[in-house]
Amino acid sequence: MEKVMWLVLGATVVIASLRAERSATARTVARVALGVLFLVFGALVNVVYLITDRHSFDAFGEMSQFAFVRDTWESLVVPDTGLFIGLLVAGEATMGILVLSGGRGLRAGLVLLLAFHVGLLFFGWWLWLYAVPSLAALALLLRAQRHPVADHPATPGPGRSARMSGTPA
Repeated sequence: MEKVMWLVLGATVVIASLRAERSATARTVARVALGVLFLVFGALVNVVYLITDRHSFDAFGEMSQFAFVRDTWESLVVPDTGLFIGLLVAGEATMGILVLSGGRGLRAGLVLLLAFHVGLLFFGWWLWLYAVPSLAALALLLRAQRHPVADHPATPGPGRSARMSGTPA
């Protein structure tokens, strides 16, 4: 279930971020999808895994293409899973809340999420399939936050007068 939601919400964030600079609605959709993704399907799901099967995290570091990541995960994280996954949960929840809060909190959350996704690149090539599009989407959202615009009504098309569209004639 959570993998499907990661795909659905992640795709929503990527697609909405492509229009975020021109549409306040797209920015809102991306922000809410991103916040829910990290708060519910990141932090909350990891809490459930931590409670039900703490060993489900053991193999995560083994997928890395870098020996230092595999060795560090095995020697540091695996023996103290509760602490490190607890920190992950706290970080994901914080980023989710910041993103949902809007304003400066949103910008801080996006910067933290950019750093988080860069870190994911060290955990295996398969995460690149998720992290690279996410990095692009996060960068677009951060850029859109610097230049906020409101959604504009459609411009007059053939058969519509300027008065009907709300613009002076």
